[in-house]
Formats: sequence, structure tokens, C-alpha cells
Amino acid sequence: MALDTESAIAAYEAPKKDLYEVGEMPPLGHVPKQMYAWAIRRERHGDPEVSFQKEVVDTWEIDSHEVLVLVMAAGVNYNGVWAGKGVPISPFDVHGQDYHIAGSDASGIVWAVGDKVKTWKVGDEVVIHCNQDDGDDEECNGGDPMFSPTQRIWGYETGDGSFAQFTRVQAQQLMPRPKHLTWEEAACYTLTLATAYRMLFGHHPHELKPGQNVLVWGASGGLGSYAIQLANTAGANAIGVISDESKRQFVMDQGAKGVINRKEFKCWGQLPTVNSPEYNEWLKEARKFGKAIWDITGKGVSVDMVFEHPGEATFPVSTLVVKKGGIVVICAGTSGFNTTFDVRYMWMHQKRLQGSHFANLKQAASANRLMIDRRLDPCMSEVFAWEEIPAAHTKMMNNEHKPGNMAVLVQSPKTGLRTVEDVLDAGK
Repeated sequence: MALDTESAIAAYEAPKKDLYEVGEMPPLGHVPKQMYAWAIRRERHGDPEVSFQKEVVDTWEIDSHEVLVLVMAAGVNYNGVWAGKGVPISPFDVHGQDYHIAGSDASGIVWAVGDKVKTWKVGDEVVIHCNQDDGDDEECNGGDPMFSPTQRIWGYETGDGSFAQFTRVQAQQLMPRPKHLTWEEAACYTLTLATAYRMLFGHHPHELKPGQNVLVWGASGGLGSYAIQLANTAGANAIGVISDESKRQFVMDQGAKGVINRKEFKCWGQLPTVNSPEYNEWLKEARKFGKAIWDITGKGVSVDMVFEHPGEATFPVSTLVVKKGGIVVICAGTSGFNTTFDVRYMWMHQKRLQGSHFANLKQAASANRLMIDRRLDPCMSEVFAWEEIPAAHTKMMNNEHKPGNMAVLVQSPKTGLRTVEDVLDAGK
């Protein structure tokens, strides 16, 4: 939040033009007529190498409560793959624009502000959370904005995401950038961190508490690595699940109490018909998985919470192994959307199944303060150049990415830069 009226960025000389090359810095606050962007169009829905194409488009105009941000770096998330493919829905059926610019994470500099924006000014260095709403209904005023009928995800349900030189956001989406991080580190964490924060602490009365146990699927990924770190900040115990033994040490280094390799079990996918021979075989394997959890938590000590996001492949097991009165909280379905489970365990053991979707500003800001205070690590795994944005999404689509979170450079010309002065010096 801006506490003064002067920009912290020192004055510098730059020509005024209508279009700048990627990495070329315009004069502070000068908005060119056009910009470079990686655009998706309906007629080329498909894999990232096809759907993402570099184009020159008009720079966004902003409304009274909106802000234009010069994007220094952006984060790579699976919703970019979904947007490119047009599944489970096409983003064009949501926002109706001619093209879609994906990207729901960014670090950057406030470049222009609407006339009703009071808390941010040109020159402020920010990260962006991806929740938008119209702010004029009862959920936005006394409730939870995530329940607002106007709630939408910037860069997925809107077409003005971060894979462009400039992005357009609501002023309430901005948060201070942790100055100790590089531009790319600051760009990679907000979506996964805030999502994990709400999943663990946002669903009363099942907020994760000290001493409790949480099973974390995909523990080496962006969501999972933050779930483990956040569990540690709460004094809880995280049990991480991996599918590749090479990721075990990474997960333990994040603070997991223990790690389970799911490849050692055969209970994945949709649930067989209850009480069939196939079901009995599934149940035997699922209970072996449950025993592996007990080997970490103690005999008979089931997890209080399951941190779910694979969906179809893991959901039957999640609902089985969570304790009586516990919660399975799910935010995605990366392995498929047709989840199945044995409903007897839900009602007889009074388990809660909770959907969770990103986070509101209060939750995102709370998570961001932990990053600013250096209590969390961004877990950035790989950084890609501007020209490699389609390739980065292909790597994520094929599950070939390294543990942690991925970032791409936009206006920042190389990795390791932390200030605007660094960017200007690198461009000379």
C-alpha cells in the first residue's frame, strides 16, 4: 500500500513510443498504444504450442477502480493449459473477448491508476492476487467475496492476464511485493500460496490447528509445497504424497513429517462398484495406504484433513483415510473431474467434503505477509524466457516440470534482478 505520494523509482531517460520491445522500459507512467502478448484464440484451442501465439495487441484501457501494471515476470499455472485447450470450458464463453491472454500470477510496477484508486500510485512495486468481483453485493460487503455471483479469476475467466507487457487488474488485487525476492520469485507464488492458505485455514470450524495431521497430495508441486510450509507455520504435521522417489528429499526439506510414494499402491482412479470383488481389492490396497499414514502419525491416528487437488485418481482414497469428523478439501481435478467415493464412510463417519477456490483478499494478504516476513520460501523451480511461455505450459501439461513453482520473464530481461534499477542496468 502506498504511504506517500512520491515514487520510489529514480528518474530515468527513455523515449516515448507506441510499442516497446519486450524488456525495453518505457518512461515511468507512459502507456504505449500497443503491447506484445501471448494470445489464445478460439479457433486454435489445443496444446500450448498451438494455442499460445505471440501477437501485438492494443494496450488495455482502465476503468476508475482499475490499475495498469507493467509485468516484470509472471507465474505458470495449470489454468493456462486449460485456457489454451478450452477445457473444461472455453474462456471465450465466459468473457466474450476476441482473444485471451492467460496468466494469473505476476510481479510488476503500477503504471497507471484509475481516478478512484486511492491506495496505490504509479511506481509501486506489487504482486497480484487473481480474484476479481464487482464489489457491490452482500457477499462482498460483510460476507465472503469468493461466494459473490460476480467472482471470477483474472487471467482465466478474464482475458487480460499476465502473459503480456501490461496487465489490467482491479486495485484490490494488488499486494506489496516482497523486496527480498527477485522479480521472478515474486511472480511465481501468489495463486498457489493463497489457494493453499484458504484450503487449510478458510473453512470453519475445520481450520488446520497445532498438532493436527494433514495429508498433502502432490506434495512436491506448487500447491503441495506451500501446504507443507503453511502446516509448519501452524504447528501441524504434513504427510506428503509423491509419485516420483526423486522428489522425496525436496518434500522433506519443506518440513514434511513423512512422505509416501503412491506408486507403491494400487488404489487409484474411480471407485469400483461397492462390494464387488474389484472393490474388495481396492479396499485392501487403500487400507495399506492408510497404514502407511499410520506409520508416520502413529497407529490408529488418521489425518484430520486431506489437501486434495488431483481429484478423480485420488478422491476415493482421500474420503476413506480422513478421520471421523475430518475434512477433505479440494480445489482442482488435475487427474479428472469424475470423482467417486463410498458415501457410507461420509455419512456414518460424519466427514466433511469441502470445495475450495482460490482466496479472498484478506486470506491472500495474510499469506503474502508470511512471504514478506520470510517465513515461507517461494519454492521457485524453473524460470523460462518470454519466448518459452508455450514450452513452459507444455512441460506443466505433461507433468515434466521440476518440484515447486514455475515463472517466466516478461519485462525483466534476465533472472536475479530485484529492482527497477537492476532492470535498467541490464538493458543497457
